[in-house]
Amino acid sequence: MEKFCAGWWSLLGLCGLLLPMMAQAGREMPTLSDMKMCADAECSHPILIARARQDYYPQDCRFIPLRQGQLVYVYAMLKDRGSLFWAGSVQGSYYGEQEARLGHFPNDLVEETHALMPAEVEVKTTKWDFYCY
Repeated sequence: MEKFCAGWWSLLGLCGLLLPMMAQAGREMPTLSDMKMCADAECSHPILIARARQDYYPQDCRFIPLRQGQLVYVYAMLKDRGSLFWAGSVQGSYYGEQEARLGHFPNDLVEETHALMPAEVEVKTTKWDFYCY
C-alpha cells in the first residue's frame, strides 16, 4: 500500500480516502500493459495537459469518462501492448463536487495542449494501475 501512495494518486490527496475503501470493495482487473513511460519513477509529475476531442463513456472501470473540451492531466503513457492508452486525471464542474477522477483513456481521444515534462522514465506497472473500485 505504501508504494501505491507514492505515485500520482498521492498528489491528488486520495490515499487517505481510497485505501480504506479498497480494503472493503474493489477488484483487480487485467493489465493493459506491463510498462509505462512517466516523467519520474513514481509517475507523480504530469507529462502534459491535453483536451478531450469528444465525449467518451467507457464500459470498463479502469477507464475514465471524458467530456469534449475537458482538460486531462496525463501522468503516464502505457507501452507495448497497451500503447494506445494513457493514464491521467480529469477535474472540473463536469464531476460536480468531486475533486478528480483517475484512470486510463484512449490517447487518440485527446489532443496535447501543453507539454510539461518529457516521459523518459520507464516504470513497471502494478496491480494498482488497473484496480477498480
